[in-house]
Amino acid sequence: MTDFPLTEEERSQIQLRLQALEIEHHDLDDVIDRLALDPGQDRLQLQRLKKRKLLLKDQIARLRTRLIPDIIA
Repeated sequence: MTDFPLTEEERSQIQLRLQALEIEHHDLDDVIDRLALDPGQDRLQLQRLKKRKLLLKDQIARLRTRLIPDIIA
């Protein structure tokens, strides 16, 4: 990370990426919920989807943090 504030273009790009990640996270949540109800579902596949969802959550948190300006104390 740099100490320089984001430009409007950078902020816009981050917001677009954030929106895409949030949609993917929500979609994965729906898929995981549906697959979890099927007793014949491959558990390994389900675990991979859950891991991907956690990675997305981490990416979303990092991007949100970048959008919050540092407050000089």
